[in-house]
Amino acid sequence: MTRTVLLALDTSTEFCSVALLLDDSISASDSASNAAAPHYERGSTRVWFRHEATGAVSSTRLLPAVRELFGDAGFALADCAAIAFGAGPGSFTGLRTATGVAQGLAFGLDVPVAPVSTLLACAEGARLKGFDDPSWPTRVLAALDARMDEVYWADFEFDAAAGDWRVLHPAALDAPGALPLPEVPFVLAGNAAAAFGERLPAAAAAARVDREALPHALPVALLGLRALKAGRTVAPEHAAPEYVRDKVAQTTAERMLAREGTLR
Repeated sequence: MTRTVLLALDTSTEFCSVALLLDDSISASDSASNAAAPHYERGSTRVWFRHEATGAVSSTRLLPAVRELFGDAGFALADCAAIAFGAGPGSFTGLRTATGVAQGLAFGLDVPVAPVSTLLACAEGARLKGFDDPSWPTRVLAALDARMDEVYWADFEFDAAAGDWRVLHPAALDAPGALPLPEVPFVLAGNAAAAFGERLPAAAAAARVDREALPHALPVALLGLRALKAGRTVAPEHAAPEYVRDKVAQTTAERMLAREGTLR
């Protein structure tokens, strides 16, 4: 019997999100872990998680949350076979926090790291919601509010035969109206629909809109497990954030121009 324990982290938003995944054939009734802790279970995979609105203090809350989660699940840090983390795009500070903690833990444990796209985590979250619905589209356009009147987006399709996602367009940054629309039924996942409303044509074109499919350690853990099994992990020193945007703020001139455009 092969047992895999994987820790997942995400601080790409205002939430501190941690998850601990167990993958083996032991049933929930055979597990000595705390069943009262929030968890997800399907087949041989069980995931315990904590997802807390922490705002700017994710960096101070992350490691305590990890310790609490291991206590909930009844495992030790030394049991981990890999560390997955939300690599971005997202908050620059949050991405650096998750990357640094994932690297530090992985170095100490001598285990690999699985960087996971936060946009792919949104797609996976939407897929979980429609898992038992045969009409749920397999195509997902993930779109997150990038601030500065822009959208982080990527286009994915789930290949049921392979049991994994295909990336049709990698993470990109564009104006809300510039997102290309898939020519097949698709799910729009992420908070861009709520942030931009009618200014986001993808919202009206989508077969389903899942505004609750946001970066979360649970889908990061599931995606991290697939990456581990497929050999798509990296050594800790090669783990890096995926910023997509190369600047974090507008210049004074850009802010003035934006303000003038709003007032017109």
